[in-house]
Amino acid sequence: MSALVLIVDDEPDITATLEFNLEREGFSTRTAHNGADALEQASLVPHPDIVLLDLMLPDISGTEVCRKLRANDATKNAAIVMLTARGEVIDRVVGFEVGADDFVVKPFSVRELILRMRAILRRGTNEPETNTEETIEFGVLKLDPSSHRIWVAGEEIKLTALEFRLVRTLLERKGRVQTRETLLIDVWEYEATVTTRTVDTHVRRLRQKLGAAGDYIETIRGVGYRFLEHVDS
Repeated sequence: MSALVLIVDDEPDITATLEFNLEREGFSTRTAHNGADALEQASLVPHPDIVLLDLMLPDISGTEVCRKLRANDATKNAAIVMLTARGEVIDRVVGFEVGADDFVVKPFSVRELILRMRAILRRGTNEPETNTEETIEFGVLKLDPSSHRIWVAGEEIKLTALEFRLVRTLLERKGRVQTRETLLIDVWEYEATVTTRTVDTHVRRLRQKLGAAGDYIETIRGVGYRFLEHVDS
């Protein structure tokens, strides 16, 4: 089944261009031209696999739409790529803090956008990779890098692509403190030049999703985070 993309932009030329190119590449699409319509379209079944979300909308800001999508159980695992005509660092920081998976500045190459979308979707699906990797188990947590799946006490937990990369990075480096700056570079592939709560926001959301395994992630005050080195049997 092809991935469903919700295109949210108040410029009809952009939505039409993206719709045409995405469908030609095998995606299914829906479109919305304002924030309210975007939330309504996202609530329809089937829910979108990925949302291309303009930051500047006529009614509700793109960041607020993103925040609402992440707060909704039906759409919280959708991949979100923010589109904006502004390229300031602060825009990217805010976008990541409310849960965006990627950030693309207009004008952009449609081909590059599609490649980045495919990379995000590939990280978040169960599609096996060329090189299979062994399953990692730690306490009640079980993580399968090859299929991008994770379980807590035998129950599969649905994570976004970014959340999966975050927990995998911390788990593979268990016992070692990871600064916020290191995580931004290694997980988000983004080097911040301003203070950001991006990592804190995602760790908090990740802990909630992991439930009993959420306590495995320790906060090191003033530094960053550390995954426990050992867990009581």
